[in-house]
Amino acid sequence: MFRLERILVLSTKSNLNDNLIISEWTEHVRNLNTEYTLETGKIKKFKLDVFGCQMNERDAETIAGMLTDMGYEEVYGDDFADIIVFVTCCVRENAEEKIYGHIGALSKVCEEKGSIIVASGCMMQQPHVVEKIKQSYKNVKIVFGTHNVHMFPELLYRYLTKGKRVFEVWEKEQRIIEELPIKRAEKHKAWVNIILGCNNFCTYCIVPHVRGRERSRKMEDILSEVRALAEDGCKEITLLGQNVNSYGNDLGEKDLFAKLLYAIEEIDGIHRVRFMTSHPKDLSDSLIDAMKNCSKVCNHLHLPFQAGSNRILKLMNRKYTREHYLELIGKIKAAVPDIALSTDIIVGFPGETEEDFEQTLDIVEKVGFDSAFMFIYSPRKGTPAAKLEQTTPSEVISQRFKRLADLQTEIATKLAKRFEGKTVEVLVDGPSKQNPEMLSGRTRDNRLVNFKAEGVEKGEFVIVEIVRAGAFWLEGRGGK
Repeated sequence: MFRLERILVLSTKSNLNDNLIISEWTEHVRNLNTEYTLETGKIKKFKLDVFGCQMNERDAETIAGMLTDMGYEEVYGDDFADIIVFVTCCVRENAEEKIYGHIGALSKVCEEKGSIIVASGCMMQQPHVVEKIKQSYKNVKIVFGTHNVHMFPELLYRYLTKGKRVFEVWEKEQRIIEELPIKRAEKHKAWVNIILGCNNFCTYCIVPHVRGRERSRKMEDILSEVRALAEDGCKEITLLGQNVNSYGNDLGEKDLFAKLLYAIEEIDGIHRVRFMTSHPKDLSDSLIDAMKNCSKVCNHLHLPFQAGSNRILKLMNRKYTREHYLELIGKIKAAVPDIALSTDIIVGFPGETEEDFEQTLDIVEKVGFDSAFMFIYSPRKGTPAAKLEQTTPSEVISQRFKRLADLQTEIATKLAKRFEGKTVEVLVDGPSKQNPEMLSGRTRDNRLVNFKAEGVEKGEFVIVEIVRAGAFWLEGRGGK
């Protein structure tokens, strides 16, 4: 069951004016839908197709909230929808191609049944993508980007009343608009944005170009949102940002992220706090201390290292060395001995030699990651790395990727096997996607657990005895 809420954390007159305007456009569309319902006895439907990271998932919740406010009802799967919204990702080429495929496959539905296709998100911040949509995907009627999600009600009203395609993408980021409706995917856990954008400009990464520069939310606004979630029964929050460790830098405050964790620690009702993503260059001793001292902060850290070679790290503009990364890992493990670590790794960055790759394998072995997201380098138009010559044959890159994946699977399996015969606390997410006869949930250290239990509800904490373990999952039996 989804839930709709409105976070009332306005703090400036300009925000108030923005939200009054948004409310007016929302009411205009809602009136159109009310007329439609009175005439037909039907309620118009919408559907979301979300790609990419947790930030996109969170944006989708805002879009769903706005559509619900405008009088639409959400549907899923193969059910017909009057509006289909794509929240797009452009981090890798295969994601873009998949999105184009999904949009193209809907052309017949749009022609025969009149569905409106809306394209939003990171892909739409790229001018060449918008031009391609204009020319080749006529079934897309509305396009907006990451900086003007709040304009969706206005853009939709313009299309519904004039019948002309609407393309509105802001090139530059603006201030954060706090009061927007949210239709949360879950009641027991929630995404909470704390910082938008990124200032790091890693040479391979398109994110700063499509998400803009860093803008931190005010701490009091975040805490107001978390308190409201706690009052509504939320038990776990994940604080989101492209780089949560730089939270507050643009506000002129030092170590504000650590202070935020301490403040959330005092909020009753919240049992678990997660955060992602962290950048090694900004992970401070004060944050490590907060991870140690805050009982609600989960013993899991996602800390991308991307490459093990200092030469490649410099080409990537990562602003740290392998030595610094390993030193950080040592500090974290000393402060939180039962920490579970995950990471991101890129294989085949332009110019990567066998020696460079061996240094990546060396870090994987030295750290012992519980899980890793591994990718073959994908050049992104507009990034400095896209101009670098790729000197490594694709078959060699594929072989290296397999070697890395095999090593990581071996390490992850060994680490997971430690849990066999032990009990763990699991926050229940519902039926398992692999086996609906079992329940599924996550441990504090973010391990996926599938288990059988009687009388257990979604959103409850249960103690589960682990009977089997694999690289990516634990299996057990549990009860209250």
